Amino acid sequence: MGLLVARTADMSDHRLFRFQRPQWLNSPNARTAGVYLAGALFSIGFFFFIDASTYSHSHLNAGSDVHIKFVDWIPGICSALGMLVINSIEKTRLSADSYSYSGTGVAWKARLVLFLGFALMAGGLAGSVAVLVLKYVVPEYGFPALYFGIANVVANGLIMLSSVVLWVSQNMEDDYTYNLAL
Repeated sequence: MGLLVARTADMSDHRLFRFQRPQWLNSPNARTAGVYLAGALFSIGFFFFIDASTYSHSHLNAGSDVHIKFVDWIPGICSALGMLVINSIEKTRLSADSYSYSGTGVAWKARLVLFLGFALMAGGLAGSVAVLVLKYVVPEYGFPALYFGIANVVANGLIMLSSVVLWVSQNMEDDYTYNLAL
């Protein structure tokens, strides 16, 4: 019983899980590595889609009637805009109503914009799956035409993953961060 009381006394009230985050995640090097990893995931994602797009219009695909059109680009545009919206919001603004400097309704506005960003990214991923199924799977196209739809889904998935990695790495709290408020 004494061990249980000591354990609950050590746990802070602001943590969600009972396990602590490793201390190496609080270093500036981990934050920098996260930003670089997010950039690499984003660029690899768009590489897949641009590779499929250039292949679809090259002389290697000359005999096929299947090409990447603007409809194929719409999910990637939505995902990229969602990433831009999500990573433009400061994490401190999501709980800004508990502070006295925040003004009126800053937290719910930030949460609404964050929701819209996630909705754009989810819509982009769902749109790429819909394009894959409706344009490439239902008409029973084989490879290399099926690769165009798969590359679209992979690109949107990597953009979504890069957004999560960038959000986490930019909003890590550490001892080297200075929060200045006037």
